[in-house]
Amino acid sequence: MDSLKLSSGLIFIQLVLLAFVFNSANAQLKVGFYKDTCPQAEAIVKGVMDQVLKVAPSLSGPLLRLHFHDCFVRGCDASILLNSSTGQAEKDSPPNLSLRGYQVIDRVKAALEKKCPGVVSCADILAIVARDVTVATLGPSWRVETGRRDGRVSNVSEPLTNLPPFFANISQLLTQFRSKNLSKKDLVVLSGAHTIGTSHCSSFDSRLYDFTGKGDTDPTLDSEYITRLKKICKAGDQITLVEMDPGGARTFDNRYYKLVANRRALFQSDAALLDNNYTKAYVKLQSVASDGSTFFKDFGVSMRKMGRVEVLTGKAGEIRKVCSKVN
Repeated sequence: MDSLKLSSGLIFIQLVLLAFVFNSANAQLKVGFYKDTCPQAEAIVKGVMDQVLKVAPSLSGPLLRLHFHDCFVRGCDASILLNSSTGQAEKDSPPNLSLRGYQVIDRVKAALEKKCPGVVSCADILAIVARDVTVATLGPSWRVETGRRDGRVSNVSEPLTNLPPFFANISQLLTQFRSKNLSKKDLVVLSGAHTIGTSHCSSFDSRLYDFTGKGDTDPTLDSEYITRLKKICKAGDQITLVEMDPGGARTFDNRYYKLVANRRALFQSDAALLDNNYTKAYVKLQSVASDGSTFFKDFGVSMRKMGRVEVLTGKAGEIRKVCSKVN
């Protein structure tokens, strides 16, 4: 009995210590982290982004997704931005090969280095840019917590086990979000980012041509929509891009939920949101919501929460001078 009490006590102490470490790291993230060291930081980022999106508005979706893909692998440490001469970095992994916008982040970093050298991390740039492109596409704004440091490691194999795949079922999605301390609400809210941007046909063509290996279609995808998509995406097409929200891929709104509710979302992982009572109820709620939808507020809350995942703060990591390589 005494040994059982001792074991239980040790487990409790370990849990307390883990919670302390987790909360201590997050406590060092705060709004206005650069107010003394680089007070114009967010204005500089916005200035560059205004210029970029004026000539390349289609980059809004890819730039938002860079932050997602970064945070889910090794936490929000800008490891997604690191280059490898041997093709062994995160950006070289199959789930990340379609990502774009790296040059934009480099441009933002260069502007910040010119004004405040060695101060603003690449990880924080990704978080601020994600907010700014959401606002630029008429979506919500939120106060971005900053103070992240940049990681020094980027591994080509880690995205394969950490990023939720486009063919994931609801159990896989919930498990992967839970592993990042994100809830089922965060899952269904953050999925709403699919309201902007495009996807390659190859990310969903199995739903059109060979869903179970028998030349069939996905029965959870609207049949009329399948017919329309087949006119755009031929079997095996690796090049063509399709708007995730047809006709509205450059406007951040709640139309994504209407698509999911009507079985017209592109990915299996989107359709999977209808396979859980909570996520299905949220989809249904937002699919009929007016402009007063809670989605915008919810999105800001979940983005801030995701932005705290496994962050490096204090003396951990570094502040890269160039985002694509360690100092």
